[in-house]
Amino acid sequence: MVKKKTIWPYVLLAPALIIIACVVLFPVINAILMSFQNYDLRRPKDICFNGISNYVALFQDKLFWGALWRTIVWVVAGVGFQFLFGFALALLLNQKFRGRGVVRAVSLIPWVTPGVLIGLMWRWIYDGNNGVLNDLLMMLHLITDNVPFLSQKSTAFPSVIVTIIWQGIPFFSLMILAALQGVPAELYEAADMDGATPFQKLFFVTIPSIKNTIFVTTLLRIIWVANSVDVIFNMTEGGPAYSTQTLSVYTFNKGNALNLGYASAMAICLALLLSLVAIPYLKQNFKEEK
Repeated sequence: MVKKKTIWPYVLLAPALIIIACVVLFPVINAILMSFQNYDLRRPKDICFNGISNYVALFQDKLFWGALWRTIVWVVAGVGFQFLFGFALALLLNQKFRGRGVVRAVSLIPWVTPGVLIGLMWRWIYDGNNGVLNDLLMMLHLITDNVPFLSQKSTAFPSVIVTIIWQGIPFFSLMILAALQGVPAELYEAADMDGATPFQKLFFVTIPSIKNTIFVTTLLRIIWVANSVDVIFNMTEGGPAYSTQTLSVYTFNKGNALNLGYASAMAICLALLLSLVAIPYLKQNFKEEK
């Protein structure tokens, strides 16, 4: 009887564990193995073990280092401004005003819209010939000629960063709004009695009360933005002249070119870099469980 009680939880968990192993564990192991092979589907007869050759070639690849730098800028700028605008929007939506429910619902549209559709929509907005943005800037007399935002290196990368910022603002606003509603009203009442200014209440009451939510939400968003492919690929495919190619997009492009060994090596490097972010997230979760 004791043995049945001990085994039964594992029996119930077995189907989920099997699915996770098939969907997650096996592809990860397969990617690690391919990263040590000359695995190019254009030349299937030449597939063989080549040790760390893919990694050596990767660290000698100028495009890799350029993609790594752009990934850092992409994450820092994208997530940073997502947080700032999302935090401001959460503070606004936490106030009582007529139509607040409608505004809350509408503000989620960028987040629930598929990334592929967002990429196509913003590519049309930035279009150098018929784009809405050019028409708007023309009407405001800010430009005299159409600007090919996605076709020139100086504006392509900032343009895709603006797009990812627009997409991620609702995520931060939703998570922070939920945390704000859990802050006890007594804290604000005590701050009012002490004569605290709105900025003092923000920095000494609001932010300390929701710091765990901010921390976890930011870490999650860093991981998601670093792995994002759909927005950039559907807007520029990493161009022009690799100016918008991040590590995830470079990996995807190599995979599309059927060079799976090299793409796997790059994916493993990206995973190791993101693990530096995932470890603090896991530690935070363990602390909350205790």
